[in-house]
Amino acid sequence: MDEEGPDCGKADFVLLDQVTMEDFMENLKLRFEKGRIYTYIGEVLVSVNPYQELPLYGPEAIAKYQGRELYERPPHLYAVANAAYRAMKRRSRDTCIVISGESGAGKTEASKHIMQYIAAVTNPSQRAEVERVKDVLLKSTCVLEAFGNARTNRNNNSSRFGKYMDINFDFKGDPVGGHIHSYLLEKSRVLKQHVGERNFHAFYQVLRGCEDSQLEDLHLQRNPALYSFTRQGAGLNPLDSDERSHHQAVMEAMRVIGFSPEEVDSVRRILAAILHLGNIEFVEMEESGLEQGHVAVAEVVLVDHVAELTATPRESVMRCLLSRTVASGGRELIEKGHTAAEASYARDACAKAVYQRLFEWVVNRINCVMEPRGRDPRRDGKDTVIGVLDIYGFEVFPVNSFEQFCINYCNEKLQQLFIQLILKQEQEEYEREGIAWQSVDYFNNATIVDLVERPHRGVLAVLDEACSAAGTITDRIFLQSLDTHHRHHAHYTSRQLCPTDKTMEFGRDFRIKHYAGDVTYSVEGFIDKNRDHLFQDFKRLLYNSSDPTLRAMWPDGQQDITEVTKRPLTAGTLFKNSMVALVENLASKEPFYVRCIKPNEDKVAAKLDEGHCRHQVEYLGLLENVRVRRAGFASRQPYPRFLLRYKMTCEYTWPNHLLGSDRAAASALLEQHGLQGDVAFGHTKLFIRSPQTLVTLEQSRARLIPIIVLLLQKTWDLDKTMHAGAPNSPTYSPQSVVSPCDQCGFLPTPAPHLSSVQANHFV
Repeated sequence: MDEEGPDCGKADFVLLDQVTMEDFMENLKLRFEKGRIYTYIGEVLVSVNPYQELPLYGPEAIAKYQGRELYERPPHLYAVANAAYRAMKRRSRDTCIVISGESGAGKTEASKHIMQYIAAVTNPSQRAEVERVKDVLLKSTCVLEAFGNARTNRNNNSSRFGKYMDINFDFKGDPVGGHIHSYLLEKSRVLKQHVGERNFHAFYQVLRGCEDSQLEDLHLQRNPALYSFTRQGAGLNPLDSDERSHHQAVMEAMRVIGFSPEEVDSVRRILAAILHLGNIEFVEMEESGLEQGHVAVAEVVLVDHVAELTATPRESVMRCLLSRTVASGGRELIEKGHTAAEASYARDACAKAVYQRLFEWVVNRINCVMEPRGRDPRRDGKDTVIGVLDIYGFEVFPVNSFEQFCINYCNEKLQQLFIQLILKQEQEEYEREGIAWQSVDYFNNATIVDLVERPHRGVLAVLDEACSAAGTITDRIFLQSLDTHHRHHAHYTSRQLCPTDKTMEFGRDFRIKHYAGDVTYSVEGFIDKNRDHLFQDFKRLLYNSSDPTLRAMWPDGQQDITEVTKRPLTAGTLFKNSMVALVENLASKEPFYVRCIKPNEDKVAAKLDEGHCRHQVEYLGLLENVRVRRAGFASRQPYPRFLLRYKMTCEYTWPNHLLGSDRAAASALLEQHGLQGDVAFGHTKLFIRSPQTLVTLEQSRARLIPIIVLLLQKTWDLDKTMHAGAPNSPTYSPQSVVSPCDQCGFLPTPAPHLSSVQANHFV
């Protein structure tokens, strides 16, 4: 492989001598130490986060991979992006690139490089509309990171939502639009974060990046420690100058995308309103007269700020914070006052809901700008699509709650799809090429997926039942119900079912044996987070705002309080439905995979923690992937590409063959090496069963390359001598050009005028 020597290890894990974890890790570590962060498993790319800038990207690298086949250059993200783009353009087939891995493994950076590659190789005619779409596609990442990413203990720029982007292309292969789907924003982060973590970037960017006059209008001060929702991460801020530059970049990106100045101002005001809302505290008034059981706001000025920033009446804001309105059976309206605890719950629910609606509005606003304009399939032809999935990886924390449960269920679904599609791709290629397919055994995690999503009995179904039950249902009762339904399931346990396991607590924890390892979940907060309940009072309040941007985020606020509506779907059910739709979408496309690995927990360069990486290799199913690939044929290459690489190793094919077809020439080459028994001949490709066959061919090629290079150098020197007008010089000897090689006996190319392009072609 170009620029890949044996000292860099195997560029494809399929070529390992033995498929063991030790061999896999040794090759991964060797390549990482040599600065080779990318390695293939067939057509799957394994990427290790280097935690430093490497000279692997940019226009020169893009030109090197553009239009090339996957194996013509060293493993790279650009190669995968190019393969997906060429498959889409050449076969008019929808493709997708699935990027997976744990938090901090480099998924978001990988998606950025893929987008940059696609933007760079499209629209050679510089059509204005296509350039506009490309700008929006690239700038959208910056905006979504600000509102959807946060610093965590695992990653300074962790995506706290899942993102799938479809990019639409016309028949010429130019992007003409796109659409973003977001999944399960971790909105509980708005309220509190673990030690060492921060809230979403957007809050700190507003506080650190706004001008003094803007902060004054928002009633904010520059110090994040002054606000309940940002206090935890206040001491973890990067340099003020960095925060300001990030804020400026987001503002510029929003301008390029097409957000109006009024919309940007509204976004700032909503963020400020959330910060002020978080500082509102409630106190119980003394029990005397009419004040008995009455709750009041400790700092009334904060209510004034929230009312002003949300463009709503102060009295209405106060009423929503301190009470709720309910409709009785006779449609009579009753105002019910809150306790301090109820008021705090309502405040927090409002803060989370407002931020989620803001995030969804930003995504929808970007989608409105990216929608293909004026496309008529009868006139313009059918659009094709490349999908890019950048979604949260498997998560295991000291305490795992509802969010981690959903995220890990998502990874179970994607792992199931990954194995199924890899097998499906293999089988389809064998059928296309007329090669017999042999079934491959693999671990099917359908039983774990079924444990979560099975109707009536799955964890999500039991949770929904608990949320809809009459009376007071606690998280502990929900856990007891889980134990009853799944006490005999091989992948489920709890302290009640396993009393001797002291790593779990009675009445709080249950454990699922995921494909990626065991995860213990705390049921505390499961019911509240699944209900995701916000009082209708807040929805009506914000729908009636005089700010059109805020009003647009709350269409459900126009419902009358006496209107009877269906019970809204729970957060868990909505997420499950979105995962089912996502998997169906991906299964309809030709998939390409990037499997990202985080080398260490310290987020430092040039350090690979073998234990940590080994765990990721296990749960990503990478060894299983290698075995699936090798179960049939380790490698397959089109005949022309195979000959281009190995033709110098056979007298019948060097420099060019005179046989009837490339297939016949490949057969002659293999027969000379005695390797014909380890291959199968497809219609257009050669299938090689054993990695050792490739190793033998590579070794033979490696021995001959220096000889060929030496002959080319001699020819080049002779060529210069002849052009210098000294053909009669003592150093000139026509026989030196056509004499056979001492080691291989082959005749070199007889033409003395060998260009550098031809030399590269042979090497």
